[in-house]
Amino acid sequence: MWRATVFTLFPDMFPGPLGVSLAGEALAKGIWSLETRDIRAQGLGRHRAVDDTPAGGGPGMVIRADVLAASLDAGLLEGDTRPRLLMSPRGAPLTQARARALAAGAGAILICGRFEGVDERVIDARGLEEISIGDYVLSGGEIAAMVVFDACVRLLPGVMGKEASGAEESFETGLLEYPQFTRPREWEGREIPAVLLSGDHAKIKAWRQAEALRLTRERRPDLLSVDEAREVDDAPRSL
Repeated sequence: MWRATVFTLFPDMFPGPLGVSLAGEALAKGIWSLETRDIRAQGLGRHRAVDDTPAGGGPGMVIRADVLAASLDAGLLEGDTRPRLLMSPRGAPLTQARARALAAGAGAILICGRFEGVDERVIDARGLEEISIGDYVLSGGEIAAMVVFDACVRLLPGVMGKEASGAEESFETGLLEYPQFTRPREWEGREIPAVLLSGDHAKIKAWRQAEALRLTRERRPDLLSVDEAREVDDAPRSL
């Protein structure tokens, strides 16, 4: 079983979307497990305070190192080697390769920040790795944590109907995925490309590769190597 643990100030947000569709079905089947830990359970005083003002001044509040460390220490067993990932906009970007590597392991521990972030000392002391789902800021790490879990869970054996479904998706081969079509054959004057109906698997494969390269060049040229970019430039423009 792939084990997911999330530390959050809002445990009621989970499982949320993770409780439906593929992730929800896999959760019900026991392919993966989800444990939520309430950081506020280790809060201080009568009001279970978890934050304080930033040292040096400034707006907002910061989650205290002592509170978050106490939550992690209480919620994790000694020797738990799962990655400890702190959701943070300054973290390393989540990639498909990283999601696949996480899915291949025993699970993941995700920590959801709030306010202006968490005290830097607990990041160092508890070996937290900051990870980001994009160059923007959310109200907290919970939605980002759901994205990470979903990206991993769908890759677990037995979750997707066909293993090939995951192998040909965007980023799995370093390119964006080629365009997809299905019935009806003609819709509002637009037809499915004839090559996809030809039954010639070699031509279909070549068309899909060319389209994947074209879309990647147009939308994410940063993903292309020099040779791949040149291949797109030299390709015929008509389908």
